[in-house]
Amino acid sequence: MKWSMATQERLRIGLIGAGANTRLRHLPGFQALPGVEVVMVANRSEASGRAVAKAFGIPKVAGSWREVVESPEVDAVCIGTWPNLHAEVTVAALDAGKHVLTEARMARNAAEARAMLAAARRHHGRVCQIVPAPFTLDFDTRIQDLLTKKTLGDLREVSMAHTNALFSDATAPLHWRQSEERSGCNMLTFGIYYETLRRWLHRDPAEVLGEGAIHTAERPDPETGRPGRVGTPDSLTVLGRYADGVRLAGHFSAVEPGRGRNELRLNGSRAGLRMDLEAGKLWLAEVGGEEKEVPLPEEERRGWQVEADFVDSIRRGTAVRLTTFEEGMRYMLVTEAVWKSWKAGGLWRVVER
Repeated sequence: MKWSMATQERLRIGLIGAGANTRLRHLPGFQALPGVEVVMVANRSEASGRAVAKAFGIPKVAGSWREVVESPEVDAVCIGTWPNLHAEVTVAALDAGKHVLTEARMARNAAEARAMLAAARRHHGRVCQIVPAPFTLDFDTRIQDLLTKKTLGDLREVSMAHTNALFSDATAPLHWRQSEERSGCNMLTFGIYYETLRRWLHRDPAEVLGEGAIHTAERPDPETGRPGRVGTPDSLTVLGRYADGVRLAGHFSAVEPGRGRNELRLNGSRAGLRMDLEAGKLWLAEVGGEEKEVPLPEEERRGWQVEADFVDSIRRGTAVRLTTFEEGMRYMLVTEAVWKSWKAGGLWRVVER
């Protein structure tokens, strides 16, 4: 991205939560941009905050996230906490006049996402962006083009599969993703895969069904040392029906030993697409034909530009595309409908419009 001198006015970023993705992606991403400074960090403890500050040369460690939000030395915040804080911090930051980049999932549930969206609309002069699902950033334009050109014919079904052995060990400690208090209705990787799928289809199923299981009811909580209740499924199957008859099917498991599955499929009357997420390759098979790799020229590869996009929206007024709060609201409504279906024993649920 090219920057003119006019766009290089100093922009000061405050970090709230400096977990793995913040250290891997956001910190290096911001620090590589001209005129952008990460000036403050608040982590779960001051000690962990100091460690991050030392490693990345951040001048100030805050004692709490509110100190970052209220600081006149901060123009924008990057929220890298668990989902349980996303709504509270986002609303407070917007009320304090800050721009907001928040980690996904958007929130714990639809009510929190709705509060975030309402705050964003109240403060429409502030940039609000959710970190996008990253798996298919290089391929999204090509896939959308194939759908627009009806290369697949009439779409018949879409499917998602992501399995691994992350929670197979019943003696392993409670993961934050398994805590309903921390993660809410976000189950395994359903939300991030559904977000990817929705980016291609631009619509939601009319109704969904979720059927899942918790195989280990309690695990030691690493925060407290006491037994902690597992609140989200270890295994989840999702079905959906679109208004035009297209079917949705998904399977997500963290109790599958061996080589896991990791793919998205779009099946139509003329051809099918398979996005191999593990290999990072896209395959097309015409009806009656063999599967062939879809070539992707280097100029189509977008790659990771999240921090640059956020800064560009602040400096130039470029519209947020990946990902808007409106889009996050949609995937949270579908996620919550699947959650409520699972809680009700696998009953079909209408997705709120």
